[in-house]
Amino acid sequence: MSRIDEMKRRRTFAIISHPDAGKTTITEQLLYFGGEIREAGTVKGKKTGNFAKSDWMDIEKQRGISVTSSVLQFDYLGKRVNILDTPGHEDFSEDTYRTLMAVDAAVMVVDSAKGIEAQTKKLFEVVKHRNIPVFTFINKLDRDGREPLELLEELEEVLGIASYPMNWPIGMGKSFEGLYDLHHGRIELYKGDQRFIEFGQAESYGLGNNPFYQQVLEDVELLSEAGNPFSEEAILAGDLTPVFFGSALTNFGVQTFLETFLEFAPEPHGHKTTEGEMIQPDAPDFSGFIFKIQANMDPRHRDRIAFLRIVSGEFERGMAVNLPRTGKGAKLSNVTQFMAESRETVETAVAGDIIGIYDTGTYQVGDTLTVGKHKFEFEPLPTFTPEIFMKVSAKNVMKQKSFHKGIEQLVQEGAIQLYTNYQTGEYMLGAVGQLQFEVFKHRMENEYKAEVVMSPMGKKTVRWIKPEDLDERMSSSRNILAKDRFDQPVFLFENDFALRWFADKYPDVELEEKM
Repeated sequence: MSRIDEMKRRRTFAIISHPDAGKTTITEQLLYFGGEIREAGTVKGKKTGNFAKSDWMDIEKQRGISVTSSVLQFDYLGKRVNILDTPGHEDFSEDTYRTLMAVDAAVMVVDSAKGIEAQTKKLFEVVKHRNIPVFTFINKLDRDGREPLELLEELEEVLGIASYPMNWPIGMGKSFEGLYDLHHGRIELYKGDQRFIEFGQAESYGLGNNPFYQQVLEDVELLSEAGNPFSEEAILAGDLTPVFFGSALTNFGVQTFLETFLEFAPEPHGHKTTEGEMIQPDAPDFSGFIFKIQANMDPRHRDRIAFLRIVSGEFERGMAVNLPRTGKGAKLSNVTQFMAESRETVETAVAGDIIGIYDTGTYQVGDTLTVGKHKFEFEPLPTFTPEIFMKVSAKNVMKQKSFHKGIEQLVQEGAIQLYTNYQTGEYMLGAVGQLQFEVFKHRMENEYKAEVVMSPMGKKTVRWIKPEDLDERMSSSRNILAKDRFDQPVFLFENDFALRWFADKYPDVELEEKM
């Protein structure tokens, strides 16, 4: 098969949702259909020891949450599927935002009882900004939830995207009978041995007099008259979301979703450079960008992996690449692809694939890799200004070396940010949410054997200043002067009042929100 044909087989997507909407469960079921796991079941059995394939970090297993993005790959119906499983917890939204830069489509999982939640809305805005196609899976039909029409209305009103139901639930919770599959013209039965029947067979399967079935017929008629028309172009433009109902926990409706998703999901798309040029996936020369760095994926080897999305060309093991940020070159000889816990060394990979490069500290999130004479860089990935801060120091002075190594590596992953007090040299960590500090502490102690002392500093407003405007006398207890990890001067203001006071006192000093 040619490189172009291989590239056209790729379907690379992320699953986004609010915590507890069932994202990890649906990921498990998709892997089950891809033949990668032998049994799909309740994924977070803390007592049974059954942990989700995409959750490998100790703290995830202990707390039953996903806090990192894993990459999972399998073949299904002639397509090569790359799933990027994103953290569901809101404190890890930056990791999710960056991951969304590396996919061609998104699957949004919504809890049928809760509808659209705050975190989902926030993530959806990123997806919408990039115009990437969104497929919606409304989950947990095995429990009582809200009316399907109400859920569609909320999708359209809250997220501002048109919706088209691919199927419609017959009942819900204890009364759940199955799905009226509009797209395939059939009924998918929840109970009994028969899985699919034609619409005309509903009577003989006892659905004819079922009040829930009658309600479905009324709803479907209403949708055909007043609903949005189906349009593949609108789906690919990110203007219309196909909506699927189902239950990930009981593995109902998931296979139909996967097969229909692969029918309409887009092939790999191009990416813009800082010069505005679009690099297309069928371009012959290799290029890609690093969207995530993860330390210690294998505790035995203390390794660090840079995740790279291939944008164009073909990766070949051992190839020489340029790193335009530093102007230096590198050789890609130790590269891996992932199936959750198992990894395989990659010989070749094409546009749309995600590969993991073993990294000794060469790469940063956002780096572009190119070959030959090409020295362009892709558009920068979004960065986020932290809101809450902690002072951090090593508990044991003798463990300074492992303390510094741990901080350096975990900061490079991008989940927390490091600032150094200009006057005292104290380390201060900034994060979007409290959980990031807990994960940091856990990983420092378990992966780097460095106990840390952390003391809260509360919320701060961060503003950068130009180095030429720097005057240490401007610093006070209300606006701490610090350096970020790139040695750029930055003020941590106690609150907006302190920020305004400073701006009035030093009108010539330009304060920037992001570097």
